[in-house]
Parts: sequence; C-alpha cells; structure tokens
Amino acid sequence: MPLLDTRTWQPQTLTGPGYTVTEPATGQALGTLALATPEDVGTAAGRAAAAQPEWARTPHFARAAVLRRAGDLFTAHAAELREWLVRESGSVPGKADFELHVAAQECYEAAALASRPAGQVLPSEAPRLSYTRRVPAGVVGVISPFNAPLILSIRSVAPALALGNAVVLKPDPRTAVCGGLSLAAVFAAAGLPQDLLHVLPGGPDAGQALVADPRVPVISFTGSTPAGRAVGEAAGRHLKRAHLELGGNSAMIVLPDADLDAVISTAAWGSFFHQGQICMTTGRHLVHASLYDEYVERLAAKAESLAVGDPYREQVHLGPIIDSGQLAKINGLVESSTASGAKIAAGGTYDRLYYRPTVLAQVGDHTPAYAEEVFGPVAPVRSFDTADEAAALAAQSPYGLSLGIVTRDTARGLDLAERIPTGIVHINDQTVNDEAVAPFGGVAASGTGARFGGEANLEAFTELRWTTVRGDVAPYPF
Repeated sequence: MPLLDTRTWQPQTLTGPGYTVTEPATGQALGTLALATPEDVGTAAGRAAAAQPEWARTPHFARAAVLRRAGDLFTAHAAELREWLVRESGSVPGKADFELHVAAQECYEAAALASRPAGQVLPSEAPRLSYTRRVPAGVVGVISPFNAPLILSIRSVAPALALGNAVVLKPDPRTAVCGGLSLAAVFAAAGLPQDLLHVLPGGPDAGQALVADPRVPVISFTGSTPAGRAVGEAAGRHLKRAHLELGGNSAMIVLPDADLDAVISTAAWGSFFHQGQICMTTGRHLVHASLYDEYVERLAAKAESLAVGDPYREQVHLGPIIDSGQLAKINGLVESSTASGAKIAAGGTYDRLYYRPTVLAQVGDHTPAYAEEVFGPVAPVRSFDTADEAAALAAQSPYGLSLGIVTRDTARGLDLAERIPTGIVHINDQTVNDEAVAPFGGVAASGTGARFGGEANLEAFTELRWTTVRGDVAPYPF
C-alpha cells in the first residue's frame, strides 16, 4: 500500500492558494496541494503548543520507539519515496538513495537522543540539592530548502521530536512532497501522536509568520545566506534562537603531490553532484601551478563525458536544474564570468532545464562564478604557487562551510587546514559529505556553526534548566 496517496496526501486543511507539484525534467504536473497562509501557521503553532507538553511527559523509550519505526518506514517505502525524490527534486536515483539512507539514520540517531538529555549535579553554598537538566524547547520551527529536501528537513525534525518538542515544518513548495508531506506520512504511520508535526508548504510570508510566532521559541533554517540573514534578524527582534545553515563557496585545494588519476573523479563529484545544487558544492578549485593545465584539461574531459537528462527515464549523471529562475542565475554568472575574461573549458550550454557541467579556467578574484555561490554545475579553476597563497585564496571567501585538501602528505594537509576557517574539513576528499552522526555547520556567511549531530542537537533543541531542592522552606532575614 503506498505511503502517499495524491488524493489524500495533505493531512491538514490549509487555506492558501493551490500549487501544482511539477516534475522539473518534463514540466509534467505530479499533483496539486494547498499552500499555507500566515493564519495557517498561527493555527498550527497553537495546536502544536497545546500538544507538546504531553509529548514531553511521554517516557523517553516511547518517543524513541516512534523514531525507530520512522527510520524503518523510510527503508520499507524506499522505492516509493525514491520516485518522489527523483521526479519532484530532479535527483538522480543514487542521490535519492543517499537521502533515504541518511533519513533513516537520522531517525535512529535521534531515537538514541531521547534518553540523553541529562544534566549535572552542582555544588551549592546552601543546604540543598542543585542540578541542571535539559528540557524540551517547546515548538521548533523548521524551514527547509529544495536541494536535498528530505535530509534538510529530517535532520531537524527527527531530533526535535525525539527530545520532546513539537515541530512546525515549512518545506520549499517546489519539493513539498519529498521534503515535507513524506515526513508527515512516515511519522503518522510510525505512531506519532496528532498535532506534534505540522507540515505547511508555503512562501516567504508563511516563513515570516513562523519566525514571528511567540509560541515557536526555536527556528531551524536551512537556505541561502540572504534569506538566513533576514531570518536571523527577525528572530533577534523576537528574542528567539535561530540556527542558521546557509550558503557556501567551498574550496578544494590540490597540492603539487596530488595524484591526478585519483583526484579528477573526486573533483567532478564535488562540483557536479546533484547539478551543483548543494551548499557544500566545490565552488572553487585551487590547483598548484605545476598541475593546473593538465587539471583543467582532464576535468573538462570528465565534464564532457557526463550524461545530462531526465533521471526518471534515463540513466544519467546529472538531472535538471530545479526551475527556470535558478537556471537563469547559473547561466548569468557563467556569461558574466566569460565577459570578465574567464575561459569556458567545457559546458556553458543548456537545453531547457538541463545545464551542462561547466569548467571555467583563467578565473580571478572578480570572476562572478568564482567569487559568488553559483548553486549550479560550474567548476571554476584557479592556480596557486605556494601553500601560503592557497591558504589565503581559500580563506578569501566570505563563506566558511566546507574545505577539501588533496595531498599525499596528510599531516601537511591538516596543517594547511588549520589556516582556513571553515566548519568542515576533508583531507583527500571533495567538499560534499554528510553523516547523521557528525556535526554539521559553517562559519561566517555560511551560518551560525555546527547544529546537527549528537551534542549539537541537544543544545539546538533543548533548554538548560537549573533546579534546586531543599528539605525545608528556606529562611530569610525578613
């Protein structure tokens, strides 16, 4: 029996306009749903706040059981959910399988969190027991994007629920099913009590209402840096916490001792996986001058060899860009880069929403596709002469999400990484990596630091409460 039935897939009534769920590969309509209004957000927040205290009182092992069942359901319904990820978000099947694997693991890791919000016994000057403990924050607002819709929703939803919170999730309407309604269906089937998870696909007005609602003390936002700044500013005005995972323009440094036979595949994956629509995408290839010409030639050849097309009906390496607006941005950055002197070594063309993997050579500080986050399958390549120059170039970006360093001397790679501020570092790997057990987050314009995985989730979705207990009522001088 399917988990998602398009006739009944929206479990709550929303009052906003109708929205057509579209397959970017073909433009075909996959179904219709209603979008959320700010009033719908308020209703959901009220219901979530009313339901949350009972869930917080639910024994940890019962909450954990729901999360484990949810993880099992992501696996049991993998074929159905994979089709939605491929058709709605333009993922190739391998990327969809990775999202499903991570979704299940996020649920299992979250189940283990349910018994972990412990505290400390503190010394006290008074004759009393003094201690701290972690308590649920209450209602957590989650705003998630289109690019890895299942992962970027579940990694906030699962730990927040496990720790005793209710959740209001606003997925991007372009991936409302695989990034939102699929989670609602999974958790309903797993036995999550009613009103603890509300899924409200909607536009910026719904997101603004979620950030402003006084019953939602914590916001978990994943998206672009400009949007994240707006969320952070609004959250600050409302005196609530905002965990921001934002954009990136991550560098991969190829040192002169690197094995090009091994590195080209890694480099191509870093820039072209999921059409480059990933915050961790390798946006800057910094290659030692002794390898530069061969690197550009071989990366261009790899790009030319990759198949681009409909991932649901063909066996391809890259699928479609999510929509025409995003494609126009990508193409505009490539065109302005060539106008400023960059050379197209491969790609730079498109057919409908299918953008060819692109390699740009002869880039500099002011080349738009090098200096800015492209969020598309574009690999700008720049040379350096010394390790000092490589470190300076890598650290030059306003972003600080991920970093890759390729070298046969791993100690040298680690030493170089210490000089470049990022939230994530991979030695002898490209910049796109994710695991449910690992902390994830960036610095500077890439966000407010690690907020996923283990202890980071405890801090993100709970409050630290101080409690004291005396045997008798405390005496005072008056």
